[in-house]
Amino acid sequence: MSVATESSSPGGSPDTARLLATVDPARRRTDRTMQVLIYIAFALAMIPLIWLIWTVVAQGADRISIDFLTQSMRNIFGGDPRGGIYHAIAGTVIITLLATVISVPIGILTAIYLVEYGKGWLARSVTFFVDVMTGIPSIVAGLFAFSLFALIFGPSVRIGIMGAVALSVLMIPVVVRSCEEMLKLVPNELREASYALGVPKWLTIVKVVLRTSVAGLTTGVLLAVARVVGETAPLLVTVGVTDSINFNPFEGRMMTLPVFAYRQYSQGNAPCPGGDSATCVADIASQNAWGAALVLIAMVLALNLIGRLITRWFAPKLG
Repeated sequence: MSVATESSSPGGSPDTARLLATVDPARRRTDRTMQVLIYIAFALAMIPLIWLIWTVVAQGADRISIDFLTQSMRNIFGGDPRGGIYHAIAGTVIITLLATVISVPIGILTAIYLVEYGKGWLARSVTFFVDVMTGIPSIVAGLFAFSLFALIFGPSVRIGIMGAVALSVLMIPVVVRSCEEMLKLVPNELREASYALGVPKWLTIVKVVLRTSVAGLTTGVLLAVARVVGETAPLLVTVGVTDSINFNPFEGRMMTLPVFAYRQYSQGNAPCPGGDSATCVADIASQNAWGAALVLIAMVLALNLIGRLITRWFAPKLG
């Protein structure tokens, strides 16, 4: 009786300890196989990213200079190695900021409605249309903005605000979806504690829900910016192209980095009688395109770093 009791007691039997310590060989092989597959999948996912960054840096680094970043392409023709992308940088920043100003309030307020207030057919309809907008081609957003402004100003209009409206159409569903998921992660206990103290719902949302999810909301906005900052087709339709600097998004055409890179790369080599020289470089357009692509990647990286800093500063402190 004592033997049976000893063998059945947890930790009292050496056979039981050996059984618990023994790992099934088949299970161990499966675990090792899955680890190897995960590492291989990670490596395969990183190879295109590293290859892309290396190619852009290798092709575009030589073109980067102070003159390239601070000059426009006004009065630059053929293989002239002068000129730069200052007008494209300004256009990209202005149009993206305008699109962000339009999209972020609409997206966050829509996400708040869906999470905090949305019920019934209206919430389901909003969710459905947000899902539909997520998958629309970018050229459709450009044609929508062009048609909207053409009805008011005529078919020949090309201004920066048109591009901002087109990009906002692409940004809004991304902001809504990402912010909605972040707001859902806020524990209901925090809301209930605020309500128990007599705090109204709108103030609970502002002071508790949004404050708690600020890190996720910032990430969602950055994802939306990354979604549109490299768009070319809608900006070709709505903003057009120009070689001059234009800081006014409500008058005249503007240039953006994606459109600049596309336009320069599509020009091909310039004719240089007698070969390359100090005043004529045959492949200068290709160099300009790679330089613009490198600057665009650097801008996206800078936005992500700024977002990380904002997240660190405004994230709720625990303990």
